[in-house]
Amino acid sequence: MAKIKIAQNPKFAAVVQVPRIGAEPAPVEFQFRYMDRVALSSMFDRWNKARDAWAVKVQKDGASWEEVTTGEIALQAEQLGEIVIGWDLEDEFSAEAIVDLVRTCTGAPKAVIDAYQAAYSPARLGN
Repeated sequence: MAKIKIAQNPKFAAVVQVPRIGAEPAPVEFQFRYMDRVALSSMFDRWNKARDAWAVKVQKDGASWEEVTTGEIALQAEQLGEIVIGWDLEDEFSAEAIVDLVRTCTGAPKAVIDAYQAAYSPARLGN
């Protein structure tokens, strides 16, 4: 029987089907930061609080579509910045490139976050 270490690798890769407007989604390998269960739940708590705070602000103060979109881009770029540590795109990986990805590829943040969460699913199920 193979022996493994309890500790996980500090990074892992997953292929993300990045949506493209007017084209089929493109498979892109992303490198992700591993987090243990406590760190992962803490991150999701922060994300949910930020999203909820933004929703309250929008409802209370009213906001233009541009303000909502700008806020959503900032939040999604921050989220991807927490989990993505590299990618196999022609564009060099950087904080600015993450913002460009979020700004120009509307479905990319959800696809990336979904792929990140899916990587943890088989581990939770013991597969």
